[in-house]
Amino acid sequence: MKNRRCHDVNRRTASELSGAVGGARAAESTGDMSTYRMEDGTVVKTENAIQSWKSDTRWDGNNHISTATGSQWEHQVLHKSRKGRYWLEYWSQWQGSTPHAEWISNHEAARWLLHNNEDHELPDDLAALEQEVSE
Repeated sequence: MKNRRCHDVNRRTASELSGAVGGARAAESTGDMSTYRMEDGTVVKTENAIQSWKSDTRWDGNNHISTATGSQWEHQVLHKSRKGRYWLEYWSQWQGSTPHAEWISNHEAARWLLHNNEDHELPDDLAALEQEVSE
């Protein structure tokens, strides 16, 4: 059965976010912000990101499908930390799923942006990578 709750990960309770999944586990969630502990122990907060990009969606005639995941239920947001590191936040509307986050390389961030945000230019620190990651 599909999860009927709002897709906003920030409205989930801390107990729902306590399981470990993927690169990091959600430590807490309040208001419009989420906090994750990365595998290397670093704590990242969505509110501290200096820039964030949601994945584009396409209309399939019935639903908005995420370009990043190919799903109407699973989502990704790319964030750039205050220290200039890129990380992906993953969340799903599936019942029982746990939001998580992981660090990604600058090359992966450039690929993600080129694939998922056609209307946005690459940030200055990634612009030089465009020729390497696309044809």
